Amino acid sequence: MEHQAIDETPRAARAQPVAPFNGSAAVLQRLEADLRQHVRGEVRFDQSSKALYAADASNYRQVPIAVVVPRDIDDLIATIAACARNDVPVLPRGGGTSQSGQCVNVAVVADASKFMNGIVSVDPVARTAIVEPGVVCDSLRDAAEQHGLTFAPDPATHSRCTLGGMIGNNSCGAHSVMAGKTVENIEALEVLTYDGARFWVGPTSEDELARIIAAGGRQGEIYAALKALRDRYADQIRAKFPQIKRRVSGFNLDQLLPENGFNVARALVGTEGTCAVTLQAKVRLVHSPAQRVMLVVGFDNIYVAADAVPHFMRFKPIAIEGLDRVMIRGLQARGLKAEEISLLPPGDAWVVLEFGADTQEAAVQAAQEAARYFEAGQAGPNVSTKLVEPRALQNKVWSIRETGASAVALTIEPGSPDPVVGWEDAAVDPMRLGDYLRAFQALVDRYGYQTSLYGHFGDGCVHARITFDLRTPESIGHWRKFLREAAHLVVEFGGSLSGEHGDGQAKAEFLPVMYGDELMRAMEQFKAIWDPKHRMNPGKVVHPYRADENLRMGPTYKPVTMQTKLTFASREGDGFRRAVERCIGMGKCRSLEGGTMCPSYRATREEAYSTRGRAHLFWEMLQGETIKGGWQSEEIKDALDTCLACKGCKSDCPTHTDMASYKAEFFSHYYETHRRPRQALFMGRISEWAPLAARFAPLANLMTSAPVIGPIGKWVAGVAQARKLPTFARRTYRQIAAQRNATSNAAGRAGDAQSARDASAKRVILWVDTFNDHFTPEIASAAADVLTRLGFEVVLPKKRLCCGRPLYDFGLLERARELLVNVLDDLADDIAAGVPLVGLEPGCLSVFKDELLKQLPENDAARRLSAQTFLFSDFVASQPFEWPKLDAQVIVHGHCHQKSLFGMQGDTALLERLGVQWKLLDTGCCGMAGSFGFNEAHYAMSEKIGEDKLFPAVRAASQQTIVLTNGFSCREQIEHGTGRHALHIAQLAQRALAEGAPQVHRAAATTAA
Repeated sequence: MEHQAIDETPRAARAQPVAPFNGSAAVLQRLEADLRQHVRGEVRFDQSSKALYAADASNYRQVPIAVVVPRDIDDLIATIAACARNDVPVLPRGGGTSQSGQCVNVAVVADASKFMNGIVSVDPVARTAIVEPGVVCDSLRDAAEQHGLTFAPDPATHSRCTLGGMIGNNSCGAHSVMAGKTVENIEALEVLTYDGARFWVGPTSEDELARIIAAGGRQGEIYAALKALRDRYADQIRAKFPQIKRRVSGFNLDQLLPENGFNVARALVGTEGTCAVTLQAKVRLVHSPAQRVMLVVGFDNIYVAADAVPHFMRFKPIAIEGLDRVMIRGLQARGLKAEEISLLPPGDAWVVLEFGADTQEAAVQAAQEAARYFEAGQAGPNVSTKLVEPRALQNKVWSIRETGASAVALTIEPGSPDPVVGWEDAAVDPMRLGDYLRAFQALVDRYGYQTSLYGHFGDGCVHARITFDLRTPESIGHWRKFLREAAHLVVEFGGSLSGEHGDGQAKAEFLPVMYGDELMRAMEQFKAIWDPKHRMNPGKVVHPYRADENLRMGPTYKPVTMQTKLTFASREGDGFRRAVERCIGMGKCRSLEGGTMCPSYRATREEAYSTRGRAHLFWEMLQGETIKGGWQSEEIKDALDTCLACKGCKSDCPTHTDMASYKAEFFSHYYETHRRPRQALFMGRISEWAPLAARFAPLANLMTSAPVIGPIGKWVAGVAQARKLPTFARRTYRQIAAQRNATSNAAGRAGDAQSARDASAKRVILWVDTFNDHFTPEIASAAADVLTRLGFEVVLPKKRLCCGRPLYDFGLLERARELLVNVLDDLADDIAAGVPLVGLEPGCLSVFKDELLKQLPENDAARRLSAQTFLFSDFVASQPFEWPKLDAQVIVHGHCHQKSLFGMQGDTALLERLGVQWKLLDTGCCGMAGSFGFNEAHYAMSEKIGEDKLFPAVRAASQQTIVLTNGFSCREQIEHGTGRHALHIAQLAQRALAEGAPQVHRAAATTAA
């Protein structure tokens, strides 16, 4: 095979912006046919996939040619071969969280994260592991921790970034101060070139280098050219490469030097997919301290905090992270992370020091020694400290650092640009960090921008989210001048333009400021050795696009304004467009562990089923280029069909992207021109037909469970045949309450003292939803019993009301609004009087906290009702009452809506007061999610979600352990998947009262308001 000679013409004549690939229709047809013939994985040329992969977490957007999701290494090799045969560009992509634009291009995107995510082996003796490129960083770290080891680099996106992406970007993270960047932790790589050569690379002795070159072939040719390149530029590399730990910009040509062992693997780290494809990686593992504690040090400002880096280093912490007041004050202004911020000591800037040791005592001793040093004024006056020992509290502090910047990514100042990436991660000598920050802040001020300053102070790497205005040609010119001055400033301090996130498109244009023309020629030649046809991720790092090309939200950004039925309003701005802009692409929804979101992604690892993927589709819909049809888009309909509307994203996403509301809004418009599924009548309007069916409960139950009739009924209703439908109770709760009320009134008339006690009781409205009224009235009875024992007069609304929760899944927003208006009318007097509304079903109660305010935003009664609405556990736990102790073991699964809008603190507080031994499970979503798991099309996914965490946790619990969850659908899912019956916390509280106070007490009396 012939290969293009290395271009030695002056760089100035060649460094022109890269023209996007513009293949003919015939070329694309041949490419598609070729890929489909040879690739066993997923080959996607559809508009939805192109839209999904057109953006990452950067400022840039480029629509790909196609997307391939390879099944294995052979599939990935076949993908590259087909692209080479058709001469089209390729982009190997990781988790899509890059902030410099290296994850987008006009190319065939190869996404290894869905299938090629295995850990091939872990060798605890050699302290190495072999992994596939799609493995998530945390998955590798978890596997290593079983042997007391870890993979040291851990970017803030460690829960979803892939090793292939980390290798491409030379990623770092908080603990790189302990063991270096990704490049220092790569032992060897198996790589594939665009022209089909496949071989392992790593450190190479001079003798081995000679043998490889003598053997010839493509590897020999590459190694010979690399040796010539090294010999030609060795002196320049030694003289001009910045001697700092966080030099990430440019290619690692220094790894080819003899003193570094001609390490070809490490030379390829940080090339951002522009040279070769990683098939497998052999990585270094290091000792993981078994015990860790945190010391947070407070300073007057971020500059004196940075001046103290030499003081931090003397104590050898394993992480040194800085935070400034801008991020913290931004979180406070948005009412976010109050508990986490309360863990910080006094100050206007903070440095988090993590100490690790094999014993808790040793770790604490190291932290305490440092605390005494700083409190004694050794690093300056007005220094405060706080030791944080519990791991849960440490995680809360880390969450500020890892998600705080994303949480304040949209401005709340009207007319002010959003803080964005674009000059995000420059690095300088840590010993000069304070002076650099002062100079950098002065530069920011001179250009009229605002910024936050935070980052990896131990390595001199600073993150800055700056209020760049990218919407007009004039502001773009202003921005470009700033970028150039900022680049010169970094070089003045001996630094690197990128200290973590790579160059991509954001920094690459300015690399000559850092390296000069001669070393840039060397880097261009390095790429040409590997990729002579310039088809690997073209336009990134070398021969780059300009920083102001391909902007996602630049001067040409003109989204369509869509009229909505729900009101989308927030501190960051109003309207659906602004709501969609909340997603900045950081991809926390792609995390596989912890929290709730995004259950459909966790079950499938499909980008379209992540919160980010759906938000990207909505964004593209508002542009009308790749996703056409607006509210009638089939691409968005298909993506939303698998959204469980769990509201996990509303709380777990740092930017609080609210996909459940977007889904309800979309379907309200989509079904104006399309027929709703038959399940909309059965489950969506359950509150309308359930009272009728309840009158004939035995017959209704027979029709859904009988051998012949049952399957027909399920088919008609769109219910999966494997599902057992819940059975109607013999009597509804309202019927039970009416009978008890009559009995109670008679008993009350027989005793004046009892009547007097009733008259003085505090009034609460018990909101009995459709499910607890018709299917589980025993739960409502338990709640009424407990509230009465606590001294409350428990009343029901005069007539049967419904919050309308199931209607939102099918876009029935007008009907849902009617129901809410009925609620406000019926409860008007009690709302005005401030009577609390206490409910049992988190999904229903969440309507009053969320959808009510979107449906009736200007209604004062709606706002008051929302404020007066409480979950049973929240309300009861706040009451002064001497609870009897219950001897029981309890595991708790939180309903998604409860975790999102109420939190679990009410449950845990009540469990503490009951004296039970309890454990709150981190089991994510159960997979049922109202009607979702009953749907025949969703049944398999629902079961897979349940099997991910919840079912194994329940099965592992002893039969004596009580399973507790407040959601009707959660209880149904647990029983279906494990055979275990779960209780509501009201039933547990009732049991405590009965077992702790066995004397006979008056039955709960519930009246109609």
